[in-house]
Amino acid sequence: MQILIDTFGTSLHRKENAFEVWKKGETQKIAPTKIKSIVLSKGAKISSDAILLAIENEIDVVFVDRGGTPKGRVWSHKYGSISTIRKNQVLFAKSKEGADWVKGIIKRKALAQIELLQSLHRDRPKKQDVIKSAIERMNGFTLRIEALELYPIESNSDMLRAFEGNISKNYFQTLAAVVPKIYYFDHRSKRPAKDMFNCVLNYLYGCLYQRVEASLITAGIDPYLGIFHRDEYNRPVLVFDVIEKYRVWADAVAMQLCFRRLLLNEMFSKNSNGGYWLEYPGKKVVVQAFNDYLDEVVQMNVKRRTRLTHIQDESHQFASTLLEYTE
Repeated sequence: MQILIDTFGTSLHRKENAFEVWKKGETQKIAPTKIKSIVLSKGAKISSDAILLAIENEIDVVFVDRGGTPKGRVWSHKYGSISTIRKNQVLFAKSKEGADWVKGIIKRKALAQIELLQSLHRDRPKKQDVIKSAIERMNGFTLRIEALELYPIESNSDMLRAFEGNISKNYFQTLAAVVPKIYYFDHRSKRPAKDMFNCVLNYLYGCLYQRVEASLITAGIDPYLGIFHRDEYNRPVLVFDVIEKYRVWADAVAMQLCFRRLLLNEMFSKNSNGGYWLEYPGKKVVVQAFNDYLDEVVQMNVKRRTRLTHIQDESHQFASTLLEYTE
């Protein structure tokens, strides 16, 4: 489970060999074995003893902003493996194998988006023509990605971004056409979100980001050494690369919440610029739905695991690739 501490004044400390959450005079005791991660937002408190207990039990402690984006985390001072992995990252990032890895991720993302639209095609008969047309266009761009010679990345990445951008444009236009009218959105808006759908989607991406970054760190991979996304100062750009494989999971949860009409107006607040923010009642619903989705057992790579375990497994597989990589 994931502990979300998001209410002002809530605190987390250690009591014997367990965590204790204090909130408005009420306490809850939780065993470390039941916790996978702890997420804290502004106004929440955690004691040093609780942090040490988390480190001892390999529990990720993440500090997030109001939109759910990680701003800092606490983990053991030891990387998950030897430095050879991180040394080989530099070589892999500039190699043809690295370029093929990037192309594989973008293609996988596109195919997953198409698969989600296909599932909507079955369940939304009135929107079948719109969905079918979008899928045809997205398939066309996916084939162009497959045929693209990406190496060297520096000279050909703009074309890949153009194909990816066209796929995403068709994809989100179709989601907007299918989603219930009360959640309609005109376009993808990030910070600030301009509507309820984008607000929830941004928060879900932040939750997913937390899990992907943690999986890379525990596998011994440097999240700051990117391959497709350009290097940026103090930005974990490799997370931006890897997360592309899993973004559709956040999209699917957002759509499920909308179809079930679980997102209510009172779960959101708006600032003076018209930007939407998800408040605690909404975060509770969104986080629970996403955790349930990540805990669902599915088959990937001939293995049946929870989606969260698949993220961890694929990061360790990538670490093995880097460990064995030679020019």
